[in-house]
Amino acid sequence: MIAIIKYNGGNVNSVQNALDRLQTESVITDDFEIVQKADKVIFPGVGEASSTMKNLNKKGLNDLIPTLTQPVLGICLGMQLMCKNNEEGNTTGMGIFDINIKKFPRENLVPHMGWNTISGFKSSVFSGVEEKSDVYFVHSFYCELSEYTTSVCDYILPFSASLQKDNFFAMQFHPEKSGRIGNELLKNFLKL
Repeated sequence: MIAIIKYNGGNVNSVQNALDRLQTESVITDDFEIVQKADKVIFPGVGEASSTMKNLNKKGLNDLIPTLTQPVLGICLGMQLMCKNNEEGNTTGMGIFDINIKKFPRENLVPHMGWNTISGFKSSVFSGVEEKSDVYFVHSFYCELSEYTTSVCDYILPFSASLQKDNFFAMQFHPEKSGRIGNELLKNFLKL
């Protein structure tokens, strides 16, 4: 069973639809026991960082997520909230990844929205995925390059398109909206 974290962040239904297409059973939940017992956990997100973090704090999910031991996948805002600090609303994240999230420097070019190329793969979730594949992004804030970076995208500047630390995986792009490549990435995560 795959647990999709429910916390008033958008995108949970499109993630569940993507898992349905892959014939994978999932549940959208904020129940601690279900999340802890799940084979894998997906932490999706669309929204504003500070209000979303407040919702996580209210439910105690900010304390639960960093303690999980099964494979966890953060998507978009989910990835950003797994990091240390976010310039959006000066938000303190969960600190799973010791990295800061910053606003893209050119106001007239945000959000970064649409298809863009990722490369420099350094994780098993990219197994069988061609270098320089295109995936779908929607974001105005970016994750700095770091030791946790597992793929890179270039928009205004190079940034982390994905991260990994131990059992925690994260993607700034939306695999559930990235067609065939996104399906491959989700399949690889489900095989972990």
